[in-house]
Amino acid sequence: MRFRNLGKFLTGLALALAIAGPLSAAPRRIVSLSLCADQYLLLLADPGQIVALNRFSHDPAMSWGVAKARRFPAVRGSAEEMLTLKPDLVFTSGFGTPAALAVLRSRKVRLVDIGWADSFASIERTARTIAAEIGHPERGEALVAAMRARLKALGPPPGRGRVAAYYQRRGYLTGQGTLVDEMMRRAGLANLATRLDRPMLSHLSLEEMAVARPDFLLVENGDQVRDKGTELLQHPLLRRAVPPGRRIVIPEALTTCGGPSYPDAMATLYRGIERADR
Repeated sequence: MRFRNLGKFLTGLALALAIAGPLSAAPRRIVSLSLCADQYLLLLADPGQIVALNRFSHDPAMSWGVAKARRFPAVRGSAEEMLTLKPDLVFTSGFGTPAALAVLRSRKVRLVDIGWADSFASIERTARTIAAEIGHPERGEALVAAMRARLKALGPPPGRGRVAAYYQRRGYLTGQGTLVDEMMRRAGLANLATRLDRPMLSHLSLEEMAVARPDFLLVENGDQVRDKGTELLQHPLLRRAVPPGRRIVIPEALTTCGGPSYPDAMATLYRGIERADR
């Protein structure tokens, strides 16, 4: 085997690669059918790369990045929309009609399904995955570093081992193995669902909650009654068991998805505990 021209060959190859650019070009037409992927894209992608976001992205009650999201079309994920938008990368996370997904696969469009975040570690992984998929891996690292810095700046956990219950409309209790459960532990709180050995989601009656009497009640909205489901949260029995001053409101937009909203959700939880302790 001859090696005398190897140096020239490698030099020529490096020059050719430099002229040609990256082996795989960054996607130019990204569609997100996932409300969770929206959060990352709004921070990591170039605006010109995004052609549409999830249909709930314009809803302030659900979308953490609603102000930025309103710059882009919000789509339901139909086959007709996909044919019109002609994406080259689509984030699904379980969303999108079967017909739309079939259309995308038939056109060899790359589909990326991001997993459901149940911890800050999974949020970090997703940030890096999405950043790499859209051609900006360095932005993923920067986002992870920024989120870590914000969490560190919150200071010592204020919970001191006290018990909290994340109580949702119609009396559903958020339990173990969820992002909210991890948030509680990070804030130094014990989840009532864990104390009662409940699964990820279970129903807990008003009477059972009154007997349990947690130190804090975490809810998605304050005194606002939106429907029959939220009316239960204002029941006099519940208000006696956990006085209004021990309620911590964490807006749904901060917890619907695990993502860049996580530091905001944690800051809200910290402030709620500290305010209740005054």
